[in-house]
This record gives sequence, C-alpha cells and structure tokens, in this order.
Amino acid sequence: QKQSGHHLHQGVMVEGSLSVGANVRGEVDASLRSATIRNHSATHLLHKALRMVLGDHVQQKGSLVNAERLRFDFSHFEPMTAEQLAEVERIVNEQILANAPTKIEQMSLADAKAKGAAALFEAKYADNVRVLTIGADDFSIELCGGTHVKRSGDIGCCHVVSEVGIASGVRRIEAITGENALAYFREQEARVQRISERLKTKPEQVEARVESLVERNRSLEKELEQLKAKLASAAGSDMLSQVQEVGGVKLLVTELDGVSGKDLRGVLDQLKNKLGSGVIMLATADKAAGKVSLIAGVTSDLTGRVKAGELVNHVASQVGGKGGGRPDMAQAGGSQPEALPDALNSVPAWLENTLR
Repeated sequence: QKQSGHHLHQGVMVEGSLSVGANVRGEVDASLRSATIRNHSATHLLHKALRMVLGDHVQQKGSLVNAERLRFDFSHFEPMTAEQLAEVERIVNEQILANAPTKIEQMSLADAKAKGAAALFEAKYADNVRVLTIGADDFSIELCGGTHVKRSGDIGCCHVVSEVGIASGVRRIEAITGENALAYFREQEARVQRISERLKTKPEQVEARVESLVERNRSLEKELEQLKAKLASAAGSDMLSQVQEVGGVKLLVTELDGVSGKDLRGVLDQLKNKLGSGVIMLATADKAAGKVSLIAGVTSDLTGRVKAGELVNHVASQVGGKGGGRPDMAQAGGSQPEALPDALNSVPAWLENTLR
C-alpha cells in the first residue's frame, strides 16, 4: 500500500522479536510476487484490448490484482458477446507471444500525456509520474506505480473466465494468467476426458455425442407424454364405474395416480363425452413436490344449476389453493396433498346443497 508517498509492506514475523529501532530482514514470497506481477501486467494489456474491441468509451472503473487472478471493472453499456470476449483474449495473448520488453520511465505529467499515456480520470497525480509501456509497438502506455514483468512473454498466457455487470453502465471481467491459467486448462481437459469416458466416446466427439443424447432425450420425453396421455385416457374409461348419483345428477369424484396435472383436461373431456350429463371432479397429487392439481367439469345441460368454478374453489380452499374458469370447466392448484382425500369426500355434500 502507498500512503503519503511511502510504500507500506505487511509481513509475518518468522523468528526473533520486534522492538523500536531494531533492524529487520524481509523476504518476498517469490512465487506469490511473480503470479501477482503477471496478473498486474495482463490487466494493462486487457484494458487496451477492451478499448480496441468495444471502443474508446471504455474507461477503468476499478481493479483488483492478486496472485490468483485479475479483476477489471470498466465502463460499457451492455454484456459482451462471446465473439468480443474471444477477440479481447486473442489480442492480449498476441501481445504476450510478442514477448516485447517492458519499459518503465519517470517523466513529467505533461510529457506522459504528450506520449499518450492513459490515466484514471478521477485520480490525482504528482508532477513527476511513472509510465509503463508494455506490448509490441508501444501497445499499452499507462501511468502506473506497480510491479510488472520484464517482457510481455513473462505473463505466459491469459484466459478470460467471466464477464458480468456489477452496476448500471459498469461491467466486470475476470481473467487468469500463467500457471493458474495452465492449471485451469488442465482441469477443463481432465473434465472433458472424464465426460468422454462416461459417454464412451473420444474427447473430440463429446459435443456430437451430447447433442445426440439431448435429441434422444427430447424424443423419449415426447413419447413418455404420449404414453401418459393414453394411460390417463384408459384410466378415465375405468372410472365410469365410480359414478354416483346426487339429487338426480350423476357425480364422478376421483383422484388419479400417475397422471400429470396437464393431462387432466384430456381425461375430463373424455369423461364428459361418455357421461353425457353430470358433474366431474378430478384431482392428482405430487406428495414429494407438495402440489395438488384439480379440474372440475359440468356438462352444458347443468351449468345453470352447478358452476365448475364454484366446485373447484370449494375443493381448492381445503388443499391450500384457489382457481377458476368457465361454468363448464375450471382448474385450480393446491399445496397440501395430505388434505386432498377429505376435500374430495366433501364434494357430494357440496353438490347436494348446491342443487337445493
């Protein structure tokens, strides 16, 4: 950290004791310092690459550099596309491969600006500043007082891992360099290898294999839905034996097992056609998910006396839900499957009172 023109260092006491006026010997963690330097220098290349790809409106809004990664906040009005991110990464690595020597110069602020050095708009600088030039053909020139690689190639490589919005008009990009990037690549390669082994295919054929499996899954899901509809239809035919008569009106109340909520409509239509005249209350419950699906139907000759919406709400209110619909058909949902049996058992009495 820098305060009042002095660089402050923080360390850990390994041996001995501290006292005012004592001489101390400090050692820098070389691997930690090198990793941090790589990320710091890559930040400058990244900044310039972003301006090249997105435009000169890009300005630094914040940054964080440590041994693990670099984080750079910048002004931009929309998420970057995959193509833009790839181009930024390509430009940065092109400069790394150029292995150009890094130049660090001390000069007046006026000379630095004349040289084209970029600076933070809101920052205050002394009359004498430190200017960093990194990359081939003076690729990036910025005011900077930090530590840097001696040549751009010392960064090794740079990989962008994420780009997100953090505020209105401000984006954040994170990247890794050097050994951290290589470790990331090795991890990704190992993951692809494991996936290819699970899929019993070669790594280069994983994408095609996944696409084939996704398509197969879609086909099976469609086939399953068709089978469920047929099962629901067959179950509906068997339900006619459960019809009872209340006040001279046929009533069918039942809970369907193994039928999804969206299949209830088809079963209801089939039962209304077969019943001819009557009132129907169907339900299905997913106890694991805590969900209840309800549908009520009233044949057209009875809608003047019985409303499907009133019936479905009568049941729904007992299972933690509500619903609505037309006089001849209404649907509802609930969240208390355990209350469904008693709710369905209350329908005959409700219909009897309604018909009076």
